[in-house]
Amino acid sequence: MNFNKIYALGLRHLYLIINSFPRVLDLIYWPTVQIFLWGFISKFFTLNSEYYNNTIGIILTAAILYDFLFRASISFNMMFLEEIWSRNFTNLFIAPIKIREIIAALTFTAILRTLIGLVPAVLIAIPLFGVSVLNLGVPLIFLLLSLYLFGITLGLLVTSGLLRYGPSFENIAWASLFFLAPLGCIYYPIEILPYALQIIAKALPLVHIFEEMRNILMTENVNYLNIFKSIGISLIYFVFGIIVFYASYFGAKKRGTLINMGE
Repeated sequence: MNFNKIYALGLRHLYLIINSFPRVLDLIYWPTVQIFLWGFISKFFTLNSEYYNNTIGIILTAAILYDFLFRASISFNMMFLEEIWSRNFTNLFIAPIKIREIIAALTFTAILRTLIGLVPAVLIAIPLFGVSVLNLGVPLIFLLLSLYLFGITLGLLVTSGLLRYGPSFENIAWASLFFLAPLGCIYYPIEILPYALQIIAKALPLVHIFEEMRNILMTENVNYLNIFKSIGISLIYFVFGIIVFYASYFGAKKRGTLINMGE
């Protein structure tokens, strides 16, 4: 066994890690996010064991809505990544197709992928657990709209990272939603967060969406202010995501890195 060769191969992968911000971030934030998320969940149920009068219904509804957000974002990312994996990326950008047309196509197609993956799960939850997201009524449409806009925004930001950093940013595409999960207050009210994190969380549409979801299921009252606030915040982030995508595209075009993306 030649230890010099082992050392050389190990050093090569070490250089890949320390010289790639996405790889370093991927290694650090997975355990950090898990600790934050499950720490807050455990703290909430320890201090408020009687908070929910329908624990299964509220938790499963939150999980379904969160999965809708996750699928919307991942579907957008996957279609972009498939262009890279199939070595069609360069052809996509030299074809007479405008950037806004690419964004529109990915945005509208992502909803089909999202529904294909989610509808069976929603239908299974009804007979198995007696839980249906339709119990949210008409507000469900607006909640899903806000979630979809924010999911597409995350997809835009991840694909912008792919344009900026290349395929090494791919891991972030799979994990972007988990980073926001602790701040999204998906399974617990915002009061369980430290005050400093509450301020940050209120700037996200997720808090308003899931707070209102719990409000509807627990009190059967609807606060449309929360709903439209979430849509407004999602729209702001969506516009921001488009701007970042354009900036990343033109930056990659100027550096000449687009042509190497699909290789």
